Amino acid sequence: MSSLRQRWVQIPALTALLAGIGIYSLKLKFAVTDFDTWWHLKVGDWIVENSALPHTGILSRTAADRPWVAYSWGYEVLLSRAYAWFGLIGIGVVGTVLTVGVMFSTYWMLRRLSGRFWLSCVLAGISCFAFLFTVAPRPVFFSYILYCVTLALLLEAQRTGRIQLLYWLPLVFVIWANLHIQFVYGLFTLALFVAVHLLQQILSRFGLALDSLSPSRLHAKLLIAILGASFVATLVGPNTYHPYLVVLAYTKAKFAYKIIIELQPLPFRTLNNFMELLLAAAGFYAVGWRKKLDPFQIALLVVASVVSFRTMRDAWFISLSAAACIANFPAPEGTTHLSDSWRELAVVTVTVALLLFLAAPLTNFTTRGLDRAISADYPVNAINFLRRNSFSGPLYNNLNWGGFLMWYLPELPVAIDGRNDLYGDDLDSLFYYSESAYPSYKTDPYLNESGIVILQSKLPLAKVLTIDPRFRLVYRDEITTVFTRNDAVMR
Repeated sequence: MSSLRQRWVQIPALTALLAGIGIYSLKLKFAVTDFDTWWHLKVGDWIVENSALPHTGILSRTAADRPWVAYSWGYEVLLSRAYAWFGLIGIGVVGTVLTVGVMFSTYWMLRRLSGRFWLSCVLAGISCFAFLFTVAPRPVFFSYILYCVTLALLLEAQRTGRIQLLYWLPLVFVIWANLHIQFVYGLFTLALFVAVHLLQQILSRFGLALDSLSPSRLHAKLLIAILGASFVATLVGPNTYHPYLVVLAYTKAKFAYKIIIELQPLPFRTLNNFMELLLAAAGFYAVGWRKKLDPFQIALLVVASVVSFRTMRDAWFISLSAAACIANFPAPEGTTHLSDSWRELAVVTVTVALLLFLAAPLTNFTTRGLDRAISADYPVNAINFLRRNSFSGPLYNNLNWGGFLMWYLPELPVAIDGRNDLYGDDLDSLFYYSESAYPSYKTDPYLNESGIVILQSKLPLAKVLTIDPRFRLVYRDEITTVFTRNDAVMR
């Protein structure tokens, strides 16, 4: 009876946790204000219209012939259909569902590992606070979710000796590799898991095993087979091996890591930065406190710390890894709770959906509210002005607005957008220095040949072009400044 009474408290608590994060997501409207949303949407439209994946820099005039891999094509098609069927609300709903899905998958992983409801809720809230709202809903949210699944299976199989749990991993990687490129983080984690177990078993065979380390109980050959099958699974899809080439290119990139804030090291200026650090420290403490050390968990925490503290965007890697290591700490006898039944989770899902539906108008999550949020951040009025006056291109734009222009002004290919893997260091640096009004802007070939220049009004280039004899100012508001060439003609 006491367990039943506990469930009557726990189920509403889980509902409140998920609904709270969902309502906060509705209020922020990140899904429609994020710069990357729009090029993902337009690429999804292109895939649907052509029934194929692009292999070059579609929708760009400066990189149209460069090779490009749409490694998030599954997400892009989903976003395209959401907008086609439900408009801006559809985009917002996708973002909100992904956000709630990350919170639930984190809770599910921790609940499965710890068996304790309240620990799982609190730890899920803390870990998600450390990373969830540092970026807007993007394909990487699928990496958050699927990493939770992967790590839960690995740690549970290690603890129980049930290697059969890992048979699900190839299916996980088939899905993951077609949604986001950071499936490589999951594959690396699996490879690290296998390598540690193989090393332990080799040392044990030669009588070199350390009593202070937890022993390996999983069959070595099966582990190798699972790793091989998971790698092959990542090749299943229209992109086959090409995402690995993108990963290789990212390792060589330098300039993007200098100018894009989310790619820079942790600055320790906000509370979530310190929360990430505390989670990492608590993870190491939880692993070290046990009678026998787990070499896999130690290795994972070390690698995840290096990666996450180096790049703010990867805060999720250490946050989720540390939370899992903390939750995997042996529970005192009698402190575990009944697991969540599918009926209970169905009730939670329906209730959360209803609460979000009722809360949407209160957070101005309506078509009109989303449209206002977009108009406050993007050159909507300026583009409408251009349509009324029909100036001729080609188009020059700043980087942040490339994706939106790709979607809202599709008749003019953009000069640059958020696909850093497409443009590379050379074009990224060229446009960055031009936007910053470095003297090199005068020799920027893409600026020199442009017929229309659309810039954020706050950019230095938007100010210096007002006195550049090559251009004339035709539109300005607080958000946007538009120039045309003095010799440009109206279409």
